[in-house]
Amino acid sequence: MKKVLFILFAANCLLAFSQKVKLTPQSKISVITCGPGDQIYSTFGHSAFRVDDRTQGIDVVYNYGTFDFTTPNFTLKFARGKLDYTLARQGFRYFLLNYEEENRWVKEQVLNLNLHQKQQLFDYLENNYLPENRDYKYDFFYNNCATKIWDVLKDTYGENLHFSEDYLDEYYTHRELIRQNVAINSWLGFGIDLALGSVIDDPATPKEHMFLPIYTMRQLDLATLGDQPLASLPDSLFEPRPTRPSDRFVSTPAFWLALVFLAVLALTYIDFKNNTRRRWLDFILFLVPGSIGLMILFLWLLTDHTETAGNLNLIWAFPLHFFVAFIVARKRGPNWVARYALFSIALITVCALMWMIRVQIFSPLIPVVWLTLVARYFFLFWSYQKPKIA
Repeated sequence: MKKVLFILFAANCLLAFSQKVKLTPQSKISVITCGPGDQIYSTFGHSAFRVDDRTQGIDVVYNYGTFDFTTPNFTLKFARGKLDYTLARQGFRYFLLNYEEENRWVKEQVLNLNLHQKQQLFDYLENNYLPENRDYKYDFFYNNCATKIWDVLKDTYGENLHFSEDYLDEYYTHRELIRQNVAINSWLGFGIDLALGSVIDDPATPKEHMFLPIYTMRQLDLATLGDQPLASLPDSLFEPRPTRPSDRFVSTPAFWLALVFLAVLALTYIDFKNNTRRRWLDFILFLVPGSIGLMILFLWLLTDHTETAGNLNLIWAFPLHFFVAFIVARKRGPNWVARYALFSIALITVCALMWMIRVQIFSPLIPVVWLTLVARYFFLFWSYQKPKIA
């Protein structure tokens, strides 16, 4: 969904029309939908407009999914959700070549427009491509390359464009829609479930499904312009080559989380038998959740990301853990550490209850994390009941 601007530059992406172009009757405008890729920015696919008028030597793609790495304070703006995305114009030949190299399917739906309607849409895109108009505030769910397709069509044709409410066989939440494209047992899927809040567990409206390009493509199949179908059936422009699936369980978060769980259990048992306490282990098991909590707090309160609000992972990954980590690292901290360990277990229990009543859907992998923490927190509580411990 996110195409990188410098790639488009390298592919001769920014073309220039020397004067206002009048399309010919042989012209066509279509919507291009591309399948998901292997990179994070391409996980959800991509959507773009294509204008093809070869009698005038025009075959270009209008691409709303680009951003500029040279933007001042790029990393901070990206993290805070304040990075502007931009409309780029790229030769179709180079656009398609990029997806062929990435082995991602590409489909085209030609819009059923008369010459006047084609000119209207083309003029809108050209005006939107002007330097003063091309930038927009990106939002993962509500303002991205896929949602822009319908928004542009609606701005151009107004009440003549009719949305079909019947294009869905089933309604999903935003989290379920994400999981259609991202494996739960992947580091990206696990990270998304940690970073995004309870707001994405509400059912998505039919239009909100269209933040994914595949649903925009399905809507175009049934939408109408006036009393005519808006678009033709999708035509395949490129079919990906078969690839061997990667099923390396050892690289998945489930494997590593289970390994950490077993290691913590083993070390805790040894500590129990020897009446010792590995302070470095307690330090890590408070520092890491605390750091996650601080990041969640940042994403929720200090950014423009709408999807990170109401994140109840903040309960078990309590930000105060970050500071308590330095206290439990002492040989013998204050007595309240024992009560804090029980408090931390209670926070995890609250999260489990929130999940049971579906206030927020957590990653199915998170119970392994919770069990790891609970085991060690119980041991920390027990150790503080002993008068002497190494």
